[in-house]
Amino acid sequence: MADQLVADVIVERLRTWGVERVFGYSGDGINAFMGALRRAAGNPAFVQARHEETAAFMAVGHAKYTGQVGVVTSTQGPGAIHLLNGLYDAKLDHVPVVALIGQQQRSVLGSGYMQEIDLLNVTKDVAAHFNQLASSPEQIPMVIDRAFRAALAARQPVVVILPHDIQQAPAPEHPQEHGKLLTSPVWNPPQVLPGEADLRRAAEVLNAGTRVALLVGQGARAARQEVVEVAGRLGAGIATSLLGKPYVDESLPFVAGTMGHLGSTASAHLLGNCDTLLIVGSNDPWTEFYPPHGSVRAVQIDLDPAALGNRFPVEAGLTGDAAATLQRLLPLLEAKSDTSWRSEVEAGVRRWHRLRERRAGVAARPVNPELVIRELNGRLPADAQLAVDVGSVVYWYARQLTLPPEVPAHLSGTLASMGCSIPYAIAAKLARPERPAVVLSGDGAMQMSGLAELVTVGRMWKQWQDPRFVVCVLNNRELTEVTWEQREMEGEPRFPDSQELPDVNYADYARLLGMDGLRVEDPDQLGAAWEQALAADRPFLLEVLTDPEVPLLPPFPAGATKAETMRQGLGAEGSAGGHARELLERYVALEEELQD
Repeated sequence: MADQLVADVIVERLRTWGVERVFGYSGDGINAFMGALRRAAGNPAFVQARHEETAAFMAVGHAKYTGQVGVVTSTQGPGAIHLLNGLYDAKLDHVPVVALIGQQQRSVLGSGYMQEIDLLNVTKDVAAHFNQLASSPEQIPMVIDRAFRAALAARQPVVVILPHDIQQAPAPEHPQEHGKLLTSPVWNPPQVLPGEADLRRAAEVLNAGTRVALLVGQGARAARQEVVEVAGRLGAGIATSLLGKPYVDESLPFVAGTMGHLGSTASAHLLGNCDTLLIVGSNDPWTEFYPPHGSVRAVQIDLDPAALGNRFPVEAGLTGDAAATLQRLLPLLEAKSDTSWRSEVEAGVRRWHRLRERRAGVAARPVNPELVIRELNGRLPADAQLAVDVGSVVYWYARQLTLPPEVPAHLSGTLASMGCSIPYAIAAKLARPERPAVVLSGDGAMQMSGLAELVTVGRMWKQWQDPRFVVCVLNNRELTEVTWEQREMEGEPRFPDSQELPDVNYADYARLLGMDGLRVEDPDQLGAAWEQALAADRPFLLEVLTDPEVPLLPPFPAGATKAETMRQGLGAEGSAGGHARELLERYVALEEELQD
């Protein structure tokens, strides 16, 4: 240890915790740590993003795709502030991330020094479970160990602030004496199970129901089989939260798809007509799309006891791992002899499948965005890793794409931050370079950060075992989701100064970076374009010119009310809103036709 610095001790501790890569952006406040990473010769590797915010998204993506802790680093001041958006993404979607943030040396703190900000206060909310300024070299192993344990135990982001002089200090000895702590880089997850009385109470509620629905979230990621078995025993239908979509096979006839504002009519019917609800690992905030209060009995399973009853009143709350809890619950459940509810659910699912097909077939100018995503069905490789950005593209992903089993798909679900998709996909690709990555993004997200991170892709891709990294950009020259939100929520007309985006030829930009690309304006070319992109020998940007006036109509019956305020906003647009009005009325008519 004689020639080692504290920065080397940090790197060694990261290695002991199994960290394979650190995402970030350098700066003087973290330079000693960067030197230690250089000396580590790629173990762990350093991944340079174009911006600290996207570096944080990469760490979140790593955690989401691998289940491991994502690690990100930045300098103090602006670098630290830029991390916050990605760290809040981790906080709201419950994934473990450790942020190692540089700081000015201790002797100048409090002086208003260059780039000095109060990092403990800045990060105290986002890192509420662990947020620590290292104040001595001897403290470092303990602080790193506690940070990882807190991130893993709470599935939350944590922050360790590293003053520059601490990083540069000689590596200390650690004698066993008063005031010194020796810790170990060890953490093992517990198996959490509810008590027998709670299980019996939950079974009592579920057995009494005749029209049972399951709402499944990301907490059921390891309970795919158990969810289906319980639904089978209860004759139930299944809806998912947006984050739960990848963990339920939507090809099953009783799976109604995603719930909520961007969900399906089948899920709206399921949740609106059930008499009993079983919530498994979901904390979905779209409470207006839950069953009517007072008319439905409910049971909830969640690993976090604080989540029980958080979104919907429940009679029985089961704290436990979803898979193990469902395994213990299943023998207590009685098989339903009356199959009429299941038949009703399946009929609703079939109507929804017809509706989404017809929606994708509605003619648009030039291409209907729903059709772009629909054409990916049957073409998405079974070993793909999917990243979805925020905006109108999420609606089309939720409604039109049926994921192959075991294809991971992630997005910024609860924070809903634009610009996450390409950083996520980079992290996924680095973790599993032998698998193709596919990104679904709008043009707003691409202009926010995607174009910059394409530079990162261009720098890396020749090192990947499988070079396929397909980015599909829906280019409609508009912040479409916000435009439709203004029409729907405010009854306001479109505000061009706020909503219009400059037209960028994204495919040309990709080619400038040594990738391949194609711009599509004809819906008949979509299938062939997807196949070309997915067969490419290098990263490929598929740009499709889509129609911003295709309505983001919520599922009926709530959608009928929303359509009225949309009409109000479009009415204020005069002739400029004519095309959008025509498409809205076409979509409303399709809904009404399938209800008859």
